[in-house]
Amino acid sequence: MLTLYDYLPSRNAWKVRQLLQHLGQPWQTRIVSIFEGEGRRPDYLAISPTGTVPALELDDGRTIAESNAILMYLAEGSQYLPDDAYGRARVWQWLSFEQERIESQIGALRHWTLTGKLARRPEALVAIKRAAGANALAILERELSTREFIAGDRYGIADIAVFAYAGVAGEAGFNLDAYPNVSAWIERVTQQPGHLAQVHPYSMDPNSVKELG
Repeated sequence: MLTLYDYLPSRNAWKVRQLLQHLGQPWQTRIVSIFEGEGRRPDYLAISPTGTVPALELDDGRTIAESNAILMYLAEGSQYLPDDAYGRARVWQWLSFEQERIESQIGALRHWTLTGKLARRPEALVAIKRAAGANALAILERELSTREFIAGDRYGIADIAVFAYAGVAGEAGFNLDAYPNVSAWIERVTQQPGHLAQVHPYSMDPNSVKELG
């Protein structure tokens, strides 16, 4: 059976849980207490070189780290990943966009906000991230005026990846009412069969207020 190294409040880990749910793929969970330093232990770094979640251990013991790489692996041969070279490249395009412009900006602001760390961050850094996050949402707003889903006309892993943090951008202080096309897309994603709607709060982990070492 697949083993998912997970931390429930992580929206990166949510991506993998969501795709596994869609695929009807059974898995077992191992929680990684990242804010207690478990991610920095040598045995976990051998699984995930950056010490982050998620990571996936296959039946034969091989491991894959980084959420979007795991999505690509799991989606192979399924309806959630195109089987043509152009379609797959389009998915990669939006997975790259998600990591550079959504997760690293909106995701960071959300984490800082929900764990009380925002006041500890330099105001200039927060302003830069907020401007970059708004720009990313504006790009999505423009793109989603031309189609229903991120990488084309069919829901797939690009939507799962981008939704993970864009779908909760309000928790990072962004007003999603200002992005009607994005809001309509969020609604389409949440209406997909098997959508995992539960958002696990950082408050469930009293250690989340700590800084990662």
